[in-house]
Amino acid sequence: MTLIPLISSALSSRRAARVPAGGESLLVRGSYDPGAGHRPLAAAFAIGLPAALVVTVALSPMISVIKDKLDPTIVKTVPLPTVPDPPADPKPQAQPQTQDPPVTVTKSPLPPITDQAPAFEPKPEYIPLPGTGTGPTIAEPPPLPAPPPKLVLAQLDQRYMASFQPDYPPREQGGGIEGVARVRVLIGTDGRVKQVELVSTDSPGFYDATKRRALAKWRFKPATRGGVAEESWKEMVVRFEIKNA
Repeated sequence: MTLIPLISSALSSRRAARVPAGGESLLVRGSYDPGAGHRPLAAAFAIGLPAALVVTVALSPMISVIKDKLDPTIVKTVPLPTVPDPPADPKPQAQPQTQDPPVTVTKSPLPPITDQAPAFEPKPEYIPLPGTGTGPTIAEPPPLPAPPPKLVLAQLDQRYMASFQPDYPPREQGGGIEGVARVRVLIGTDGRVKQVELVSTDSPGFYDATKRRALAKWRFKPATRGGVAEESWKEMVVRFEIKNA
């Protein structure tokens, strides 16, 4: 912008030098003016040069910005050389077969594995203790019945002891035979003998004599349970001995 005033001042001084001091001389019509042919060019130069400078100064930032831009990068693709495939072997070589080492099978101590799943054993149902408030209350078992009264065995009635011994059988007495008779008697609630069974005897005569006397003469105090008389069995032993007169 500082060049325009300088150029204008230079043109003005040249123009003033050409004018005489007494004022602008009047040209006579048909006279020769040596600078008349250069005046349009000078005028065009005087006007065009400042305009060109103004345009140059105005575009100078844009030109600098454009120059600052980098040129685009050009990427060239270089094809790689192709490697030909190796020729196929018409006769492939057989691979040597290697023999596996022998395998030794040992019996495992573990049980064999089966496809069947192990049987599932359900756990017993948990029943909380009574009175804890975490489950149903279990009723207490009913009380056990009272034990039956003890049985009191039958005993001989001492009032009939004199008639207890049976008569000695004549045949065994004449032969001097002594011995015993072991019997089981069924005693009724009235104390009388209702039935006699043989357990053992040294002579048939001893059993017969004992049976007749038991059914006829023996008397007992019957067995009782809770004070109530009941039938019972009792084993008795009768001895037969020959006494000297």
